[in-house]
Amino acid sequence: MKKRALISVSDKTGIVEFAKGLKEAGFEIISTGGTSKTLLDNGVDVIGISEITGFPEILDGRVKTLHPNVHAAVLAKHGDEGHKAQLAEHHIEPIQLVCVNLYPFQSTISKPDVTVEDAIENIDIGGPTMLRSSAKNHEYVTVIVDSEDYATVLAELKENGDVSKTTNRRLAAKVFRHTAAYDAVISEYMTELAEEENPESLTVTYELKQSLRYGENPHQKAAFYKKPLGSTFSIAEAKQLHGKELSYNNINDADAALQIVKEFKEPAAVAVKHMNPCGVGVGDTILEAFDKAYEADSTSIFGGIIALNREVDKETAEKLHEIFLEIIIAPGFSKEALAVLTSKKNLRLLTVDFQAAKKPERKLTSIEGGLLVQERDAFGLKDAEVKVATKREPTAEEWKALELGWKIVKHVKSNAIVICDDQMTLGVGAGQMNRVGAAKIALEQAGERVAGSALASDAFFPMDDTVEAAAKAGVTAIIQPGGSKKDQDSIDKADEYGIAMVFTGVRHFKH
Repeated sequence: MKKRALISVSDKTGIVEFAKGLKEAGFEIISTGGTSKTLLDNGVDVIGISEITGFPEILDGRVKTLHPNVHAAVLAKHGDEGHKAQLAEHHIEPIQLVCVNLYPFQSTISKPDVTVEDAIENIDIGGPTMLRSSAKNHEYVTVIVDSEDYATVLAELKENGDVSKTTNRRLAAKVFRHTAAYDAVISEYMTELAEEENPESLTVTYELKQSLRYGENPHQKAAFYKKPLGSTFSIAEAKQLHGKELSYNNINDADAALQIVKEFKEPAAVAVKHMNPCGVGVGDTILEAFDKAYEADSTSIFGGIIALNREVDKETAEKLHEIFLEIIIAPGFSKEALAVLTSKKNLRLLTVDFQAAKKPERKLTSIEGGLLVQERDAFGLKDAEVKVATKREPTAEEWKALELGWKIVKHVKSNAIVICDDQMTLGVGAGQMNRVGAAKIALEQAGERVAGSALASDAFFPMDDTVEAAAKAGVTAIIQPGGSKKDQDSIDKADEYGIAMVFTGVRHFKH
């Protein structure tokens, strides 16, 4: 039996060397279009695909390998006498190796000026069909979709004269992953084009970014995947300038910090521990903002993650250097700041493109045997129909504090209460089973600083006890969604203490 290989690739990285290696191993090379030209130009003899099909490439190359002479050659079972007889009857020679990679659909649609017509033309049809046919018949056919596998295949051919069944199965599995991912990207593009919100099936794909040492705990295996064409304002797209490899918990906390800091246009600093903000500050400079974030909770910030929305200068770096931190995220670091911070061997320094488009992506949450999908909570105070529910309206300074608290509370695990002034958080109560419990934690943390502060609640008050606790501590303004059957009790209690209370009509649960 002749040994034949079919090669048709868009990405021609290493293909000439691979084809020459196949020639040395005794293969005839069948090829198509641009691949055929590349190989011929580099001294590799090829058989044109039209010689195999007996039919020209037509429709501007849309049809060239979709032919029984190709698919019978890769789908035939070499040990099946009936298959052998049918191949002989139709004068078809088997193909033992297929090397195909696909039209660059993903890179095409990533272009800012791409048209729908360009996108459609880059949906490969013949390529996935050949790959799937060959992968199905991997007992007899070696199928390659990744140039990283060229060396392995050539090494086995040189050593054994054939490719092992184990390698063929591994390569076939990679093909099915590859074509599934390819179709998933197309599916997402077409679904968005058709403006379908909840299609009858959801196909998603992610690319391995790194294998992690472990998950939330050392006994749990974990890996980090990124979304093709996902947001560039993302930890998955961050550039690490210094420090140890990120861990599972680092990535989660860093994402939480980034989601909070993007709420602010003015210089802002966010400190996060266990995916909750422990300190948030704003100021005229990034140094002022960090000072406020540190002052907010100088205990919890130890071992935390810091996100800053301005370049880190030397003065700010020197302050950051004074405390133990796991990660610092910023749009950039000055040369002098890097010199200061890189003196700490393990401190991770990340840069993220803060100028990138920040269109919210859907949030996917896995459950046992299923997936929850929702829009991210991008609802801000400017989107709400704000109503002052009490007799007293907030002062200008209280409005600033209420707005700051409302930006932050939606990023705190429910039940959530945030105490703040117009520049920083003073106390955060997160993840409690009842709202007054969260308020007590936040008020206790704020301590004497609570006098004249604002309180933000992620959901309504079922009773007036939270308002009373806040009033007795010294809170003068409250922002909450409203909507409780007992709203009037809370309003009356606020009026009793002279508190200004604002309803937004929107809750911010975060589980």
